[in-house]
Amino acid sequence: AETVTPAVVHVNTEYGVQASRGSSRQRDMMDPFLRDFFGDDFENYHRPQGPSMGSGSGVIISSNGYIVTNNHVIDKADKIEVVLDDKRKLEATLVGTDPSTDLALLKVNANNLPTVRYGNSDNLRVGEWVLAVGNPFNLNSTVTAGIISAKGRSVGIIQATDDKNNNVGIESFLQTDAVVNPGNSGGALVNLNGDLVGINTAIASRRGSFEGYSFAVPSAIVSKVVDDLLKYGEVQRALLGIRMRELDSQFAEEKKIKSLNGIYVVQLTENSAAQAAGLKAGDVITHINNIPINTSAQLQERVARYRPGDKIKVTYVRGGDTETVKASLPNRMCDTNVV
Repeated sequence: AETVTPAVVHVNTEYGVQASRGSSRQRDMMDPFLRDFFGDDFENYHRPQGPSMGSGSGVIISSNGYIVTNNHVIDKADKIEVVLDDKRKLEATLVGTDPSTDLALLKVNANNLPTVRYGNSDNLRVGEWVLAVGNPFNLNSTVTAGIISAKGRSVGIIQATDDKNNNVGIESFLQTDAVVNPGNSGGALVNLNGDLVGINTAIASRRGSFEGYSFAVPSAIVSKVVDDLLKYGEVQRALLGIRMRELDSQFAEEKKIKSLNGIYVVQLTENSAAQAAGLKAGDVITHINNIPINTSAQLQERVARYRPGDKIKVTYVRGGDTETVKASLPNRMCDTNVV
């Protein structure tokens, strides 16, 4: 806590009167309850007449002022201000965003700042202790503790779409029982070495506040997104090119699949990496680069780590036989050569 707290900042945002503001995940999950309770006019009664304000958290990842936070914390903001742990206030510029993972990168004009180093979220084990550091309810530098409750969790809250209106949200959250509330979004989830293993992003709540579980983007995704935003100004994301479904006992029996391990390939995208590699509808993908795959979230997260042109090993089962092929990943427009 002593190591990490100085490197977690308070992110304050300002929006114009008519701005279409992107509210926090916590408020998004709370609003339907409030409307049910107070009626349809709730928002009209509480709509601000002047500029509106928002707040969240951020994590300093480089001593020269780069800060990672959630996209929904700063989405459509007219002004972004960062308050450091030592109470200094600095104006922040937006370097780039990735709505698909709900991450954003900010920059402040400062040097010799305290930082949090990346940890390896892949090495986390369910039951391992973690700390959440952030600014819930505008309470600066709040630290809470919990354990990793689950990994690779998809809860359907990232609703990012591409130009064809396809949902391109990538969710493979770390689930924890560390207390996280509105304002914690964008803050640090760290292991007991003080290494960054996730960015706190959302809570599962019917009331808008903590009810037992929270969700964080794992550092394996965070580091890749940040690296892309710094190098290219946008995230370089490749696709395997399949429609998929998870296996259950009824579906496996229907398709005469002997094991429930893996992801069932429903359909292949034309000219996709999967098609070029020889995969077919009906195959069951069990591993990506020798890492077991059992959920859609795990498959999405594994592929999302790579850039267009990267090659991955895909292990699959077809007709009882296990095969491994190499797939060269194109980008979303499929304009990277596939071999």
